[in-house]
Amino acid sequence: MKKIKKFVLAVISLCLIALVIVVFTNGKVTSSTERAIFTELKDVPNTKVAIIFGAGINGDQPSRYLKDRLDAGISLYKNHKVDKILLSGDNGRDEYDELTVMKLYCQKNGIDTAKIYIDYAGFDSYSTMYRAKYIFNVDTAILVSQKYHLNRCIYLGDKLGVKSFGYSADKGVYPGYKYYAFREKLSVTKAVLDVIRNRKPKYLGKQVDITGKSNYTKE
Repeated sequence: MKKIKKFVLAVISLCLIALVIVVFTNGKVTSSTERAIFTELKDVPNTKVAIIFGAGINGDQPSRYLKDRLDAGISLYKNHKVDKILLSGDNGRDEYDELTVMKLYCQKNGIDTAKIYIDYAGFDSYSTMYRAKYIFNVDTAILVSQKYHLNRCIYLGDKLGVKSFGYSADKGVYPGYKYYAFREKLSVTKAVLDVIRNRKPKYLGKQVDITGKSNYTKE
């Protein structure tokens, strides 16, 4: 009986420690990034590039989350807030081609393909920001996503050497939003740990300088 009690107490203690770590890391990340998030287009600072994060597709169409992100990025471009767009998402399987959907949507909505750059290995937010710095040579960027996601992305960008601002793509109520916002709490803690251990993305590859020729057409 005593062994069972000790085991239960140990589990409870570990859970409490984990909870404290999650609360602490989220508080730290939010407090250091909240002022860099903008909801109004007129308030967004002008810079070279907007980074749009992938968010799922439905066949050959962007999901609602992704469509709103793309529309927000397109708005930044058309209102001369940015000169170029870097699309980053999951292109790791033949049956799931997030990047082609994203780039065709941008093209169809008036973005010059010479101004569109593609990160074909942005499998998570950490990889996106790491590759933005070390593959695309981005030093400053507007990050485009829903609000719940932006604090983490800005934190990662700043820690990895990309001066980052966020532009919220929120438009109304999204399906599953509360679940994703809750899950984000754990993702923030993981992001802090990834920075501490200097995690390397699974894929790097050759450089595609954001000031050079676009890689819109995949080689």
